[in-house]
Amino acid sequence: MRLDLTTLNLVLAIEQTRSITRGAEREHLALAAASKRISDLETRLGVQLFERRARGVEPTEACRALVRHIRSLHASLHALESEVVEFARGIKGHLRIAANAGAIAEALPPDLAAFSQAHPQIRISLEDQTSAEVQAAVAEGRADVGVFTTPLLDNRLQTWSYRTGRLAVLVPAAHELAGRESVSFDDLLDHDLVGLHSGAAAQELMMQEAMTRGRTLKARLQVRGFDAIAQLVEAGMGVAVLPDAPARRFAQVFDVRRLALDEAWAQRDYVLGVARQERLPTVVQRFVDALCPAAKGEASASPATSSTPVSKGASR
Repeated sequence: MRLDLTTLNLVLAIEQTRSITRGAEREHLALAAASKRISDLETRLGVQLFERRARGVEPTEACRALVRHIRSLHASLHALESEVVEFARGIKGHLRIAANAGAIAEALPPDLAAFSQAHPQIRISLEDQTSAEVQAAVAEGRADVGVFTTPLLDNRLQTWSYRTGRLAVLVPAAHELAGRESVSFDDLLDHDLVGLHSGAAAQELMMQEAMTRGRTLKARLQVRGFDAIAQLVEAGMGVAVLPDAPARRFAQVFDVRRLALDEAWAQRDYVLGVARQERLPTVVQRFVDALCPAAKGEASASPATSSTPVSKGASR
């Protein structure tokens, strides 16, 4: 005998009415057919589901456990039906994304454009935050999805690998380092640094790297945007470390030179994170699937599993 919805719904009806007769009536089954279904199910499961009493039946502990699963199944079926209907009507909703500046500058734009074109009825909000702020916003429900750089700071998140980027260096065109193709971090420590504001992961990482060398980071100016950094570098206020993609663009627009940063930690891993939950909202699941195709179905199937390794390198 297979488990079928008719029999499972019958169990639920009998548990609720405490009567096989009334349960059968509710499910539009003959009493004899209902009794046989329950008997066959008990034989298959190897447990007694109901205890016969003078005035009806009483569910056993095994029955109560089965009923919990039946209710969970009903919830899943309702969600399935709702999702299919959403496909027919066109998926709608509001997707709140929090991302660090690096992700916005070098990774997200083409993917957001493609997703928006595929789902024109979904409204998207995008907020620029540090990696630490992004993780907190997602974990606390203030954002639906976060895109940030490792390390993972909040175990309330489920994450997937998204993109890999690299940090580069900007120097004024007339700077003493401008003639080189690449520099080490040690080469930068003697110069004033223009960077993102305090709390940005790149700043924290460079401070740690300087400390391991027994040096102090000369953070002369701290601002909130990469454009401002490039303009200040052009003005001769210092050198800067920022994502390679915007660094290449700035080298074509401003009177600055882009240099490779020859350090292992210059490679940074972007990850996509959501709050751990039994089942992701349809809009969020579609976005995860679009940006991380290898994760399709993983969030709803195994929310406790994170597929992203935690690495040392980090940046805003």
